[in-house]
Amino acid sequence: MHDAALKGHSTTALALAIGARVKRERRARGWTLDRLAAAAGVSRRLVVNVEQGTANPSVGTLLRISDALGVGLPALVAPPHPKTPVTVTRHGDGAALWSGEFGGRGVLVAGTEPPDVVELWDWTLAPGDQHTSEAHAPGTKELMQVQQGTVVVTVADRAVTLDAGDAAAFPGDVAHAYANAGPQPARFALAVFEPGVGSGSRSEVAGA
Repeated sequence: MHDAALKGHSTTALALAIGARVKRERRARGWTLDRLAAAAGVSRRLVVNVEQGTANPSVGTLLRISDALGVGLPALVAPPHPKTPVTVTRHGDGAALWSGEFGGRGVLVAGTEPPDVVELWDWTLAPGDQHTSEAHAPGTKELMQVQQGTVVVTVADRAVTLDAGDAAAFPGDVAHAYANAGPQPARFALAVFEPGVGSGSRSEVAGA
């Protein structure tokens, strides 16, 4: 299973944009590379590579960095836009942050700003694909609805099979995974609620 983000030439611009945002936020706080690395629980070299747009970080790494900076993942990957009551992400413009071994994708299509961040994802899992996530920050909650195919959701030690039209709610602050063990592609919408981003009271985010 691949749990990588920003793969391929079509995502170079996204990688560079994320790197520029990380560097801008870090410098705005007067932080050194070492301080951000320590706050995010990653290596200094990884922070350097992310800022240069040369890294291939997992969703979990991006979550660690965005949480340490207190900006939330949606703000980290979103292109600059004027402050308006409605922010629109056109079809095909979402940030593809995960790619599966057999062709699945996890696309962040919308999100809100801190302190209580909500992420909206469009996920596809090819047959055999699986995305495994370590526990997110305390208080994180997830909602999902399967739109096509069958998805097996494992939360802690409990596995639930969801067919098209089925939905589930579960804590995101425990280990969890989504898998497609069936013969057909699967697709689901996922909403992630992360409270208190940037409050300084959250514990270290473990991967996504």
